[in-house]
Amino acid sequence: MSSEKHIIASCVISNGIVEKNGTRLFEAHDGDVQAFLVNAYLHMGIDYPKFYKMDALSKLGWLASEILLKDEPSLKKYAPEEIAIVLGNANASLDVDFKYYKTVEEIASPALFVYTLPNIMIGEMSIRNGFKGENGFFIFDEFDAGFMETYVGGLMDSGTTKLCICGWVDVLGEDYHATLFLVENAGDDTILFNKANMDKIFSGKKI
Repeated sequence: MSSEKHIIASCVISNGIVEKNGTRLFEAHDGDVQAFLVNAYLHMGIDYPKFYKMDALSKLGWLASEILLKDEPSLKKYAPEEIAIVLGNANASLDVDFKYYKTVEEIASPALFVYTLPNIMIGEMSIRNGFKGENGFFIFDEFDAGFMETYVGGLMDSGTTKLCICGWVDVLGEDYHATLFLVENAGDDTILFNKANMDKIFSGKKI
């Protein structure tokens, strides 16, 4: 049965800025994407040594999910099987694919090879939090909020998913953007989960 869904939290990481729910948490404009992500991670006071081994795409998505989920009480309301992750981007895992291909000319790097699928990022998020619900990764030319509204809405209407992390995480070279939404069938004082509101948050506009 269809019900009203709400965005109970959001996180945007782009152009040297980290925001949660529209509030700026960190800003740095010097250094490359890897340096920025590590500095943001350190600034947030997170302790998870495996972060340093991840490729840039996984670092970006994982960090955005950490910030999105921090201090969110809804996590405690649901079983691991009831929490889903649905993400998309335009470049799949090409950022690390190119780097891995260069190593093949000499000695192929297993450390890079393990990240040559974009859904490995979802795996990193799930391992960290113990999530066991539905997950999916989709490739689009650009962020498709209408698809997210329909697909995530269908998952939640089915009754198997009670809470969903969804959005966009993309890295290619020094270009990067992450926008994640935490969606629940609750929260009357929060933001309605729909295409218009997702597009506004993604583009940095106020709701």
